[in-house]
Amino acid sequence: MTGNHPVRGRRTTERKGDVRERAILDTCEALLAQKGYDAMTVGDIAQGAGITRGALYFYFGSKQEVVTALVARTVEHLWERSRAAAQSDEPRQAIATAMQRTVDLWNEHGLVMRTAIDLSLTVPEIGELWNHTADLFITAITAVLERAGVRAGSAPDQASALARALCWMIERTFYHASQESRRKLREASATCEHIWLTSAGLTG
Repeated sequence: MTGNHPVRGRRTTERKGDVRERAILDTCEALLAQKGYDAMTVGDIAQGAGITRGALYFYFGSKQEVVTALVARTVEHLWERSRAAAQSDEPRQAIATAMQRTVDLWNEHGLVMRTAIDLSLTVPEIGELWNHTADLFITAITAVLERAGVRAGSAPDQASALARALCWMIERTFYHASQESRRKLREASATCEHIWLTSAGLTG
């Protein structure tokens, strides 16, 4: 599978391969909504992207590889949107910003996120991507908690253990909320934000 490449030299337009790869991933995301992972085929993806099956196999070896690349693109967006706030903002603002950006991404790509969670136990590449992303968020949440005054360490009442519990709570809460409505996502965000603030001792 190919990746996006930085612009080199004077080239200012995307390469044809980059455009095609993006079209494949965009089509895959649309088909997840229309048909679901199990019913979607490589032929469907190729047709939607305006290429032949043979051309698609130049970029990806299987439907699973396409979905894995789509998950990778989505979690990269999730991490990019959240890490700056977690690293630089005052703790209370960092928490509010991180939760709002999480809501935004689940609104835009919730189906991809749910698919990633559903496949993470059976597709090793997706499981590795998802767990690596969780580890990044656990590290970021730990930093926010420590800046708020929570003691560093892995004991149950210390920052890294609380961060791990918060990360997986947020994932599960948004997973279920995204199956219902955008209003439920907002409610999920408010709940998770309150619990995170409470864990950080910032609710007083």
